[in-house]
Amino acid sequence: MYQDEAGFGRISKLGACWAPKGKRPVVGSHHIREYRYCYGAVDAHTGESFFIIAGGCNTNWMNKFLEELSQAYPNDYIILVMDNAVWHKSQTLEVPSNIEFTFIPPYTPEMNPIEQVWSEIRKCGFKNQTFPTLEAVIDRLQAVIQSLSHQTLKSIVNREWTRSFLDT
Repeated sequence: MYQDEAGFGRISKLGACWAPKGKRPVVGSHHIREYRYCYGAVDAHTGESFFIIAGGCNTNWMNKFLEELSQAYPNDYIILVMDNAVWHKSQTLEVPSNIEFTFIPPYTPEMNPIEQVWSEIRKCGFKNQTFPTLEAVIDRLQAVIQSLSHQTLKSIVNREWTRSFLDT
């Protein structure tokens, strides 16, 4: 499973939008620095996924994510492909017995396809939107995550070179 974290908040993500010919679109914007973070893991071969919404990116939240992921897949052995964030390598990280890590090279986020999942979530639920509260951000994030089918996630994260490993 590919694993990563991303922040979602009340600072607006502006982007192109449709408007009638000759009219300039009007899009509201916020610059309020309130965030929640989403930890996610996606299986590139099946599109199965696991997400939690967290209060921060640190070792404590990573421990919570790993614990819940392990409980969600108690009969599976999971190899998490992840970046080199400090909390991924912390001495106080509690890695369940059914989870193992492998790391992408430093400064290569393009090698972790879950990055495109965050882009899809932002495009579907956060582009040109304003949120009156942080709870509204969390509600939208949950709704968008729940709307992503296994097939959609698989189409986003599956790569030809990963499929070649299954053929050998």
